[in-house]
Amino acid sequence: MSFDKRIDERVPILGELHGEIMVFQPMMLKEISRGGLTVESRTPLHLNSSHDLRLTLAETSVVVKARVVHSRISDVHQDVVTYRTGLEFLDVSERTDAAIADFLDKLKTGA
Repeated sequence: MSFDKRIDERVPILGELHGEIMVFQPMMLKEISRGGLTVESRTPLHLNSSHDLRLTLAETSVVVKARVVHSRISDVHQDVVTYRTGLEFLDVSERTDAAIADFLDKLKTGA
């Protein structure tokens, strides 16, 4: 006699149903503005795809949604491929916009 501990019944999928998993990948920020940023990563990002980015801006961390506007291979070294990708920020909250603006001011003044 088996006892199923699940609260909700699982229903088998007939045919195919695709999904995606979000995995945080490291990236290096190369340029940033209030409208977007350029990053380098080892992961290719698809044109027009949107992603949640976690950014550490000095002592402040923010999460912002961004859309890929361009991406290309920037370097190939042995077995490692590096991609340079431009992302446009989407639906930026006032708090996140203020954090980015403050970070940019500090970069410009060297503070």
